[in-house]
Amino acid sequence: MTARETASPMGKNTEAPWLSLVGIGDDGIEGIGKSAREAISHAEIFIGGERHLAFLPEDGRPRIPWPSPLQNLIDQIPGYRGKKLCVLATGDPFFFGIGARLAEKVPIEEMKVYPAPSSFNLALSRLGWSLPGVRAVSLHGRPLRSLLPHLMDKARLAILTANRDSPREIAGLLEAEGFGASILHVFSHLGGKDETHVILTARELASAQPDGRIRDLNIVATKLTAEGRGLSGHLLPGLEEERFRHDGQITKREIRILTLAALMPKPGDLLWDIGAGSGSVSIEWLRADPSLEAVAVEKSKARLENLQANAEALGVPAHSVPRLRAVHGEAPGCLTTLPDPDAVFIGGGLRDGTLIENCWSRLKPGGRLVANAVTLEGEAALQRFFSARSGDLVRLQVSRLHPTGRLHSWRPGSPITQLRVTKP
Repeated sequence: MTARETASPMGKNTEAPWLSLVGIGDDGIEGIGKSAREAISHAEIFIGGERHLAFLPEDGRPRIPWPSPLQNLIDQIPGYRGKKLCVLATGDPFFFGIGARLAEKVPIEEMKVYPAPSSFNLALSRLGWSLPGVRAVSLHGRPLRSLLPHLMDKARLAILTANRDSPREIAGLLEAEGFGASILHVFSHLGGKDETHVILTARELASAQPDGRIRDLNIVATKLTAEGRGLSGHLLPGLEEERFRHDGQITKREIRILTLAALMPKPGDLLWDIGAGSGSVSIEWLRADPSLEAVAVEKSKARLENLQANAEALGVPAHSVPRLRAVHGEAPGCLTTLPDPDAVFIGGGLRDGTLIENCWSRLKPGGRLVANAVTLEGEAALQRFFSARSGDLVRLQVSRLHPTGRLHSWRPGSPITQLRVTKP
C-alpha cells in the first residue's frame, strides 16, 4: 500500500485524505480549533462562500467561490484529487450543510472534517434548550408551507431560514394557522460581533415593520402555542376529514389510521398510493417523516386537483420534488415507469387480480402491500390473493353517532375488507 492510499472500513483502498472540510462560524478563523487552523494553513486551494473566503489571510493561494447552482462545482471537486483542497462551510457541514453532498462525490475516507458549532447549537445554548427536545427544520430551498407538518401545540422548533424576510413570513404562517401567540426568538449572526436576538410573538412579528436587527443570516426558534384548535397537528396520523378537499371518496379517518399502521412507514420508504382520490393516505404518510416519499396515482382529473390542493394546504406540496409525485393515469398501465415501491396502498380499482398482482411483482422484498375493498368484486380479488400468498385479511367497519329526532342512534359505514401482506 502506497503512502497515498489507505484501507477504508470496507477493506477497499482509497486515497489518503486530501480534502479538508472546515466549518467556520460568524467569529471567523479565531473561533475554530487548532487542528482546523492547521488544515487551513496547509491547504493549496480553497472553495467556499464569499463570506467564508473573506476570513482567510491574503497570501495568494487560489480561492474559488461557490457558483449558483452549487452542483456545477461540486461535480468538479473529485478532479482536485492529489491537491490539498480545503472547503469552507458554515458551522457543522453535516447538519443541513454541504457535507452530505460532498460525500456523494468524495469517499468520506478521503476527507478530514472539522465541524464548528452549528447555528442550531448556538441558538439553543442561548435559550437553554436541550437539542434532543427540539425539531430542527430547514427552509433553504423548501417552500414555506413545508413547515406545516411540524406545527403542534407545545412543539419546540429551530428553523434555519432563507433570508431576512423569512422570520416575518414564518410569523405570518403561524398567525394564519392559529399559532399567533407563539413567542419567536430570531437570532442573527450567531457567534459573531454583530449577533442580535429579537423576541416577539408571531402575531407581533407578522405585522411589524422591517427591523434592522434581523439580518440575512438568521435562525428562528420557538415553542409553539396553539390558540384554539387551529391546524395543530399531532404525532400520529388521523387528520379530520374536513381538513381535506374531497368529493366524498376519501379513506375515512379511522380506516386511514389502521391503513397507515399496516403500511408501517420506515425512513426513506417510497409509497405507491393507487386510486389516491383526495390523497389522504399519501399525504398523512408524508407528514409522518421528512424522509418519506410517495407517488399518488389517480385517474380522475378532478380528484387529482383535490389531491394537489390538499398536499399544498397540509404542507407536502406536489411540486416539492421528490417527496410527492402526482400521476394522472390508470393503473396498472401507468405504473411501468415508476420506481419500485417499499409499500403499496390500493384504495380502488380492484375489479380483478390484475392490479394487485402487478403491484406485488414490483414491490421490493420486505415491502408491505395493503389493499382496501368495498365491493364484492374487490373483496373476491383480495380473497384469491390471500389464498395464494396468505397475509392478513380483516373486516373493518366504523359506526358514527347521528341524531334521530331528539335522540341519537348509530349509523354504520360501509364495511371494508382489508388485505395486509409483507413480501418475503
